[in-house]
Amino acid sequence: MRTLRIGIFLMLLSIPSLAQEATIEQEIKDLSKAKWEWMADKDVEKLANLFHDKSRFVHMSGSWKKDRELEIIETGSIWYKNANVHDVVVETFDDNTVVLWNRITLMAHVRGNDVSNEFTVTEFYKKEGADWKLLDLTFSSVRDTHKIAH
Repeated sequence: MRTLRIGIFLMLLSIPSLAQEATIEQEIKDLSKAKWEWMADKDVEKLANLFHDKSRFVHMSGSWKKDRELEIIETGSIWYKNANVHDVVVETFDDNTVVLWNRITLMAHVRGNDVSNEFTVTEFYKKEGADWKLLDLTFSSVRDTHKIAH
């Protein structure tokens, strides 16, 4: 009987932690979705607030920091017209660190041409104060049959 009580007590202690993790997961999914919309709309003001000052971006053609990514978006050098998200996986490491993986088909305008590419995009987020900041955004080119393990 004592073992049963201890088991129930431990289970009840874990419920708030699981609920917190689910809340963080949904918050990051919503933030990532908004980010794709802001990129399509070239809303560099919102993106500048989301991107950490030391953030990095890895693309098929190179990698760079926050200021360059914002310049690319603002000038339309790369116009992220639409990210069709097929799958999302979020891993919460603690209350302040989260990694999100998107499986997307990206419609973009690059160097005067409309292009479509399949990517798995990795996004690292860190909470600073009340705000989540994007630390890293990495595009990995994949086949259209690629799946993210859940």
